[in-house]
Amino acid sequence: MGAASWGGHRLGWFKSNLISIDGRFATRLLRLKSTPPWTYALGIPMHLVTSAIFGIIYAGIVRLLDVRAGSALVILPYVVLLWMGMLFTALPVAGAGLLGRKVGPNVWAEQLVIHAVFGAVFWWALTGL
Repeated sequence: MGAASWGGHRLGWFKSNLISIDGRFATRLLRLKSTPPWTYALGIPMHLVTSAIFGIIYAGIVRLLDVRAGSALVILPYVVLLWMGMLFTALPVAGAGLLGRKVGPNVWAEQLVIHAVFGAVFWWALTGL
C-alpha cells in the first residue's frame, strides 16, 4: 500500500501518501522538524513496522477465530477497519486532520481506493490465485 500510495502521489493522482503520513507521525513523535529527508527516512521504516504489526494482528484474528486466512469474510472487515483507523486515527495524529481534510477534500476516497487495492491483493496472495 505504501508504494502504491507513493506512486499515486508522485503521478499527481493522490494528494496524500502513506510514507509521508507515517513519516510526519514519526517526526512529531520524536519532536523533529518534518523536512522531506526526515519524513521519508523515518516514514519508510515506520510504515514497515506498522505493516508488520497489522500483519501479526491479522494472523492473531485468524487463529483466534479459527478461520481460513484467505476468507473474504475475514479480509473485508479487516480492511474496512484499517481504512477507518487511517481516517479517524492515523491521519489526524499525523497532522493531516480528520479524514485527511488538511491534505485534500478527497483523501478519504484516495484511502478507500488504496485500501480496496490492498484488500484485493491481500486476498489474492492468501488464496494463491
